[in-house]
Amino acid sequence: MRSDGPGWSRGAVSVAGRTVLYRRSRDDGVGVPIVHLHGFAISGSYLMPTARLLAPLGANIVPDLPGYGRSGRPPRPLGIPALARVLLGVLDELELEKAVLLGNSMGCPVALEVAHAAPGRVHRLVLVSPAGGAHNQPLLRALAQLGLDAVRESPRMARVAVPDYVGFGPVSALRLFAQLTRFPSLARLLRTPVPALAVLGGRDPLMPPPHRVREVASLAPEHVTVVIIEGAAHALNFSHPGELANVVGAWLEGRPIRDDPSQPGLARVLPVPRLLEPAG
Repeated sequence: MRSDGPGWSRGAVSVAGRTVLYRRSRDDGVGVPIVHLHGFAISGSYLMPTARLLAPLGANIVPDLPGYGRSGRPPRPLGIPALARVLLGVLDELELEKAVLLGNSMGCPVALEVAHAAPGRVHRLVLVSPAGGAHNQPLLRALAQLGLDAVRESPRMARVAVPDYVGFGPVSALRLFAQLTRFPSLARLLRTPVPALAVLGGRDPLMPPPHRVREVASLAPEHVTVVIIEGAAHALNFSHPGELANVVGAWLEGRPIRDDPSQPGLARVLPVPRLLEPAG
């Protein structure tokens, strides 16, 4: 096993005949395990800065889903429902009865699919930059948003992302990105059966403007919280790991979410007027 830092190791499980590699922090038996889910056409390596900071809360697992990184490659890229089924298989193989699912970009719809299909397996959802839906349609509009995001990301992100994108292949990436843009992530969030935290970057062109987010969130149940990190773009798990870990840690532990002035970015909870009547 190769190490990803002190206390981290690598392993592999087999799900539906495919090898799924994962990184795992030391497990001291405290807290619910946190499973990090990567975006499209990229491995889980860019999620490690945030995962390392959250490791003190308990076991953190960062898998490369089939077709990504060094995991087994199917004949054609798996769609979001198939990736969700694989993720459930990974939870089974790792004997995780329940986990926090922390997704970025495409990892958000995968996490949402699991939460709707098997809510008993999901302790809480953290959706970071949950792309997909009307704001990302048509595809040409989404591609322009993706191009704008590329110049807003940390230059260091290219060293991580470009080799993964090349390995995944441009045709496969385009097909999966088209599927992602059609997935109604924010609308699906309205019906999530488990407590959820949505974290959005204030400079993320793939996200709707704040007034639209507030409008959608106003229809959400009380167990959905929305946080904006000003100054962050789409891949804030990589660019703003300190502020993201601060927000996620506070939410998971039931503490008030406050900005960490020592970290880049400015975190603020989005005030949402709730329009739903209480269930009676």
